[in-house]
Amino acid sequence: MLYYLFRYLDQFGVTGSHIWGYISFRALLALILSLVISIYFGKWAINELRKKQITETARKNSIDPFGLKKAGTPSMGGVIIIISILVPVLLLGRMRNIYLLLMIITTVWLGVLGGLDDYIKIFRHKKDGLRGKFKIIGQVGLGLIVGLVLWASPDAKINENIAIERQGMETVVKHRSEPSKSLKTTIPFVKGHNLDYSRVVGFMGEHSTAAGWVLFVIMTIFVVTAVSNGANLNDGMDGMCAGNSAIIGVALGIFAYVSSHIEFASYLNIMYIPGSQELVVFMCAFIGALIGFLWFNSYPAQVFMGDTGSLTIGGIIAVCAIIIHKELMLPILCGVFFVESLSVMMQVAYYKRGKKHGRKQRIFKRAPLHDHFRMEEEKLESDCHYLITKPKDVFTESKITIRFWIISIILAAMTIITLKIR
Repeated sequence: MLYYLFRYLDQFGVTGSHIWGYISFRALLALILSLVISIYFGKWAINELRKKQITETARKNSIDPFGLKKAGTPSMGGVIIIISILVPVLLLGRMRNIYLLLMIITTVWLGVLGGLDDYIKIFRHKKDGLRGKFKIIGQVGLGLIVGLVLWASPDAKINENIAIERQGMETVVKHRSEPSKSLKTTIPFVKGHNLDYSRVVGFMGEHSTAAGWVLFVIMTIFVVTAVSNGANLNDGMDGMCAGNSAIIGVALGIFAYVSSHIEFASYLNIMYIPGSQELVVFMCAFIGALIGFLWFNSYPAQVFMGDTGSLTIGGIIAVCAIIIHKELMLPILCGVFFVESLSVMMQVAYYKRGKKHGRKQRIFKRAPLHDHFRMEEEKLESDCHYLITKPKDVFTESKITIRFWIISIILAAMTIITLKIR
């Protein structure tokens, strides 16, 4: 809104109005504004949540090994994150941009889905919340919308990096002169750096392009579902999910910026994506909202984000990566989410193998993985065999959380480095 206002005023020579055309100015302003909103709005929201008794009930008997009670802490704090993202984006973003509209739809869609899940847990007193099949339907529905819009929209185009030339001591990457629809995506550690979905289904012959788009939509659905669930599983300790997601957001913001700048795209030998600069504004608002939320969510937490926040955060990360054609880098960038999800799947599969020598079987002391490090050995079930019991020590939540943040920083750096390792 403000973007269009000041661009209009710039036509009349109003001093300073031209700076609203700079993406760096609007992005940093979005970060600051979202940070301020999340802190000031967050304090009011926490008091309101407490008054309305919208508090943690699923773990009413939960106490961490160091005596901190979780019961009674306000939940559904994801509303703080959502409001802190949407307000700066609506004020500072170019609302005619298809990518920005998709990010707004993602935020609202998964915010509502997560809100329903939290509502059922808190007010209907059902520990499992929204039925898993309905949650999956919501995630698949969003993935379908995103995939189909990117397929059908005439604005969702890229300039492919098609040729590499040596000019003296320098390597120059050439892009197509005109943007076009493309099924290519960035793949790490490969010289050509691109994977074409239509070539994956090349056996379809003349129908390979159509089949490639179908594969792309299926991949979009899978990525949205997997990353949103991974973020949801990671939200088990104070500050854990918010901190990891902010770090991931920084990396995606960098990718979005270099993808929107043809010179940087040429230097890094990646696709040039016109219009993706608006994602930088969104991701800066995303980062600011999460950092502001950490003001209250850091150990000991004054509020939990609930599924309202975690599902939304995961969806935002997934859709942003898909838009900038970096979805195949998510296993590295979102390595913490991936390992958390994998630990749960491994734990369940191993447990379902049944008893061995009359004893139940588990791999970890607890799953997701972060809970493994705070489970006291004295509380392990005596009739259960644990494959991994180390470390023997029990760590505080803050130590586990910060160590996971450090791992996320390393993974984010590795993901960016992959652009130059081929």
